[in-house]
Amino acid sequence: MGRVWLIVVMSLWIATLGNLALWRELGNLPELQGPKGLSFKIAFGVGIAGVAAALLALFNWRHVFKPVLTILLVATALGVYFMLTYGVVLDPGMMTNVLQTDWRETRDLLNLRLLMAVGAIAVVPLLWIIPHALRTHPWKSQLWRNLLILIAGLGLAVAALMTHYQEFASVMRNHTKLRYLINPMNSLFSLGVLAAKPLKSPPGPLQAVGTDATLGDKLHASQSPPPLVLVVLGETARAANFSLNGYARPTNPQLAAEGVLSFRQAWSCGTSTATSVPCMFSADGQSEFNDSQPQEGLVDVLRRAGLDVLWLDNQSGCKGVCDRVPNVAPPDWKDPALCDGDGCFDEIMVKQLDQQIARKLPDNARAKGTVVFLHMMGSHGPAYYKRSPPAFKRFQPECASNALPECQREQVVNAYDNSLVYTDHVLASAIAWLKAKGRDRPTALVYVSDHGESLGENNVYLHGLPYRLAPDEQKRVPWITWLSPAFERQRGLNAKCLRRYVDMPISHDHFFHSVLGLLDVNTATRKSTLDIYGSCAS
Repeated sequence: MGRVWLIVVMSLWIATLGNLALWRELGNLPELQGPKGLSFKIAFGVGIAGVAAALLALFNWRHVFKPVLTILLVATALGVYFMLTYGVVLDPGMMTNVLQTDWRETRDLLNLRLLMAVGAIAVVPLLWIIPHALRTHPWKSQLWRNLLILIAGLGLAVAALMTHYQEFASVMRNHTKLRYLINPMNSLFSLGVLAAKPLKSPPGPLQAVGTDATLGDKLHASQSPPPLVLVVLGETARAANFSLNGYARPTNPQLAAEGVLSFRQAWSCGTSTATSVPCMFSADGQSEFNDSQPQEGLVDVLRRAGLDVLWLDNQSGCKGVCDRVPNVAPPDWKDPALCDGDGCFDEIMVKQLDQQIARKLPDNARAKGTVVFLHMMGSHGPAYYKRSPPAFKRFQPECASNALPECQREQVVNAYDNSLVYTDHVLASAIAWLKAKGRDRPTALVYVSDHGESLGENNVYLHGLPYRLAPDEQKRVPWITWLSPAFERQRGLNAKCLRRYVDMPISHDHFFHSVLGLLDVNTATRKSTLDIYGSCAS
């Protein structure tokens, strides 16, 4: 079989079937309708084929070509499936999520539609290619052939796009999402950006933050019981579906009965866990946050101030923010009533609070106060139906598939809302646990989600779109606070005052400074202007 013809055929295969998501998006653009739009799309396709041919030419060697082609076709098939099914794009942020995904999350993405996509786009051509021997040439001759294919491919791409340069420049400028739909160049580019990041900005030593942190004398008076605070990090919870924020469905019945404070206009730092969690735990805020430079965050400052800190995780890790404090990971959870082969329900963390605190935190270390972080599985998709036990499936019928487009949108929303009903129960159970610690002990709970979620609006599902392109559903998050009477009294906070501010715009930029302020931790790093509780503290 001739290598040149094989490269031509595979390049056209990738440019057409491998870019169905791109062609769908281009087909929806009003400025690309009619004969002129068709001409543009053909030129665009020829350009992609030319780049694909040039890429294959780089690996057109005897023992390299077939393995690389296999990887490229599988990557192309996966890209097609996820972009078409969920409306995501494969930018560096999304590739970070892919690389940090654990087996439990990966398993939730596997289904028959995915296998069919890989089979049609990758396996079918490979079944034809792999059995056939490819012609070989001496290495010098092969080098010249490869160079000619490379030059021809790039030349064809440039020539095709130059025929519609003005339209191409306009479309790519006005619809930046398109650049992350060009498959599989989007994945290769994003991986290259991630690989080059350490080279471009080598990480230095861990930077200390809040080295002057001390405990104030309001919440931490020597004659008073030490505070006990739960900080709950939600997962994929969007504020729009919380009845506390005006949603028509009763997704928060137990929290409503507790009289919690719900800040209705809270916005995330990012649209994925990998971006939002390090950012919200940082003192810098979204505009100044630099994830290439390791630095301490909220957890470290609380510990340095003298509080005992514990991190309980039911997710795929804390993204580095809990590395320097005692923590409990998903493999440590054992409870047949709440756990199975798919993992554990979030209630496991509340149920084992006493046990894990006793196991991880010595009694003498808790003298000044204890802060426990709970990282929930929450509403992690696409298998929303797995996030709520049967007793909490209030809304029916629910989508019992991880291939969300297979379900009616109402069923997807039902499954998602059921996960919020369960989250409501977990948080109410955590409040009940705090209440049981005594009327005189100052206790509090803060719940903030890392990012939101798309549930099929405009054919977009899940999360992770670039922030500037992401809809509000992926960026507006719940922020809930519960304070015991003893906490209000000892800290000098007025809950009635705080209710006047529940509609003020806040963001993850406020999280670091607000938690420090709530816990009466003094440091020059803390900005009083970003403490949402500070205006109501005496």
